[in-house]
Amino acid sequence: MNNYHRAFGVYAVIHKKGKLLVIHKGSGPYINRYDLPGGSLESGEGLLEAVIREVKEETGLTAAVKKQIGVVDFKLPWRWKDFTHVHHTTVFYIAEATGELQIPEQFAGQDALGAEWVSINNLTISNSSPLVMQAINWQVSAELPLETVVYPEWEIREGSFREGDQGIT
Repeated sequence: MNNYHRAFGVYAVIHKKGKLLVIHKGSGPYINRYDLPGGSLESGEGLLEAVIREVKEETGLTAAVKKQIGVVDFKLPWRWKDFTHVHHTTVFYIAEATGELQIPEQFAGQDALGAEWVSINNLTISNSSPLVMQAINWQVSAELPLETVVYPEWEIREGSFREGDQGIT
């Protein structure tokens, strides 16, 4: 029997000159992959406040949110604690960012190891989270899926996040 960990978060889709702002994921089901800047809400925090805070914490950039583009949920295998899977519900926002990229401060709950602008052509499901793939899909089609996106054979990437492992130059 599957036991799902329910996760909810807000994420920024920030494009610039054919590149997408991504973070290096240091933990969770998307470990050692690229992910979108974003995450969970703090107590009493609104969605918009949370996405702006998360972008700042994970990238050092200041986000100016332009619009909410929708909600997508994902299911994939992930053995963590007593759970067999994760059911991740995500709210996507289009944003612009200003400032200089910075290495994120590490604290309990911080899962970003760094951030960079990566060419959309170099982002694939083998090196990126489902969120990144949906952000690219949205840029191409201006649509997000209505149905839950299921990855029955999701691979948790062991080891460490290094550019050479990601195929990025």
